[in-house]
Amino acid sequence: MKVLVTGGAGFIGSHVCTQLALEGHKVTVLDDFNDYYDPQIKRANIAAVGSGIVLREGDIRNASLVQDVMAEGIFDSIIHLAARAGVRPSVVDPMLYIETNIVGTQNLLDAAHKNGVSKFVFASSSSVYGLAKVVPFSEELPLPQTLSPYAATKIAGEQLCGNYAHLYGMPVVCLRFFTVYGPGQRPDLAIHKFTDSIYHGKTIPQYGDGSTRRDYTYIDDIVQGVLGALRYQGPAFDIFNLGENQTTTLSELISEIERALGKKAMIERLPEQQGDMPLTSADISKAQRLLGYNPTTKIRDGIPKFVEWYLSRQ
Repeated sequence: MKVLVTGGAGFIGSHVCTQLALEGHKVTVLDDFNDYYDPQIKRANIAAVGSGIVLREGDIRNASLVQDVMAEGIFDSIIHLAARAGVRPSVVDPMLYIETNIVGTQNLLDAAHKNGVSKFVFASSSSVYGLAKVVPFSEELPLPQTLSPYAATKIAGEQLCGNYAHLYGMPVVCLRFFTVYGPGQRPDLAIHKFTDSIYHGKTIPQYGDGSTRRDYTYIDDIVQGVLGALRYQGPAFDIFNLGENQTTTLSELISEIERALGKKAMIERLPEQQGDMPLTSADISKAQRLLGYNPTTKIRDGIPKFVEWYLSRQ
């Protein structure tokens, strides 16, 4: 297939592109290399994927650029991973998230429809579940309230995808990612930040009493789910959770990093932060049944793999 991967220079995107290239697909990456974190990290990600991909630099907020990329590439499929990420920064600058995650997604859907794209895979987030009371979170749960602008933009993106599937019959799959980690993880995310601080003997912030729980998902498992969605031949519109089916408290996470590094953390205890979810927990039975999704890396095995990667770069 000819596949366009938006945000393909990022953490998840570069892993997806690597696997697509290994399977023989023709891959084009659209990425704006913004400064949310060091753009050189993203350029190194692209370099590691290899020379077999086509790179287009540009912002998905630019509708004419998106249209030009789509018309020139004549793609079979789009994997839309580009987004402004992060709950807390979205509270500070919600308009940037609205413009990128909602308007940018609309631009891509419109261009995909006009250019006959046969599959659109959208990266959503576990954040859409907000304060859902039924655990684990099922795709069938009603979603009455999100807790951050980031989460709101992701559920809006899902709705826009549903519009295009309903109105034009364009096959769309939305994937709700649950806290992805592994080699190459963004430096602003907790596991990477904690590992770096503990290694260098710096204090790490612990928001709340350490009892918040996350369903941490290893990058190889996420890639497996994304490619399963690309092959999926179900209804025109569908949604799947991609998690590890196991929750870990913040305190347990810190302990696992300490064990892998062989160093103790110095912890600064802080109040809980606005927008953070107290729990994420994925019901992955639907993805297992329909996508062949089979996550295999538990947190106790995944953290040492991440730490090994981190130490190799020191």
